[in-house]
Amino acid sequence: MLEGTIVALEPLAARHGDELAAAAVSSPESFRWFTSDLSRPEHFAAWLARALDGTDLPFATRDRAAGTLLGSSWLMTHVPEHRRIEIGNTWLVSRAWGTGANTEAKYLMLEHAFEVLGVRRVEFKTDALNARSCAALAALPARFEGVHRRHMLVRGGENRDSAWYSVVDEEWPEVRAALRARLHADGIGG
Repeated sequence: MLEGTIVALEPLAARHGDELAAAAVSSPESFRWFTSDLSRPEHFAAWLARALDGTDLPFATRDRAAGTLLGSSWLMTHVPEHRRIEIGNTWLVSRAWGTGANTEAKYLMLEHAFEVLGVRRVEFKTDALNARSCAALAALPARFEGVHRRHMLVRGGENRDSAWYSVVDEEWPEVRAALRARLHADGIGG
């Protein structure tokens, strides 16, 4: 478990399924840019099965004060021989947007990736049209690396161009300091 002041990232398990499914159904707007609409039960079931059966490190994001699940984020596509990993599959219920939950979750995952797993590079990718996600990644700050055109088919066949961002180990001390300063400025801790 990765614990912060406002969120705890719990290793995703079957016991989280019903509560996460209810969170997803309560917030369909959270999946506008996601690869599939997890507010639809059949899509959520497939996503959860993949999370539980795969080699990724998925987390359930819990609001520490309220005790409720807010969403999920994964450490994924780990390539140990190249010491890189991706943070992705991130979603939060809309009521958690702007609360610092995403910032703190990214801080905890970046800290785990660099300081525990010993990676050299953490990657992020998002739909290039998702201005909110691109702005959040730039604010980490993660470095924008470009757009992979026609990178994925999502949401039943829709084309997605993916914007790529990264943080590398040499940048981690500066990114860590910036994230801590943001969390402290917001009264969150960190």
